[in-house]
Amino acid sequence: MLTFIGIGLYDEKDISVKGLEAIRHADRVYAEFYTSALMGTTIKEMEALYGREITVLDREDVEQQPEWLQRALTEKVVFLTGGDAMVSTTHVDLRMRAHELGIETSVIHGSSILGAVPGLTGLQNYRFGKSTTVPHPYTHKDRTIISHTPYDTIRSNLDGGMHTLVFLDIDPEKGYMTINRGCELLMEVDSQQGKPDLEQRLTVGVARAGSPSPVVVARPLVELAHYDFGGPLHILVVPADLHFMEAEALVKLAGAPEKILDMVK
Repeated sequence: MLTFIGIGLYDEKDISVKGLEAIRHADRVYAEFYTSALMGTTIKEMEALYGREITVLDREDVEQQPEWLQRALTEKVVFLTGGDAMVSTTHVDLRMRAHELGIETSVIHGSSILGAVPGLTGLQNYRFGKSTTVPHPYTHKDRTIISHTPYDTIRSNLDGGMHTLVFLDIDPEKGYMTINRGCELLMEVDSQQGKPDLEQRLTVGVARAGSPSPVVVARPLVELAHYDFGGPLHILVVPADLHFMEAEALVKLAGAPEKILDMVK
């Protein structure tokens, strides 16, 4: 039996009672933190609360050679992830592989950034389009390559009147991408495309969602690039044209300039 458990957004206490009970009844407990991470806790603190030893898996352990998965054929195995258990396609793929091996699976959901961002910003959740991720640039043949995919996704969503949730890359070597760096990369692509107007668009930065003191700030993109959001995790939202209730919420909850109230119907 393999049980996927989403353990929430920030610390070890975000886990549900149902998830905690499943951990305590498991034979083995595994976790991965390369798709998301809980910044308000440590493995030792998690183990102390959960009462179980946790084996942390890297990307290769999960995606390439999941030998540990075979244990779920005869044992009760739980697999812990930050946020909700099935938001990442990596986890969906892992669940399908388990089914192919004849392993029974179940899912215990946890709080997700997909629900936290609308709640923190006041943006209406049904108005979000396709999400995207800004990856760290990489070098190819002595050239620095910046992905245009997140920019294209944002433009497509804006054309359809939809907000964009922009995840920021987590890399074992390059670390956690900040809102500031994400904004810089989007503006660089905007300039390369020859229509640098995205920098003046109202954008929302959210830091440490799920913590006791999350930071939520709405400013033009170019201003967010210089705002001090503090430590990770960070995420970015590029809103489409706003409903008047969304505009009012961003003014009151995210410090957006009040002039945006004059720009909505």
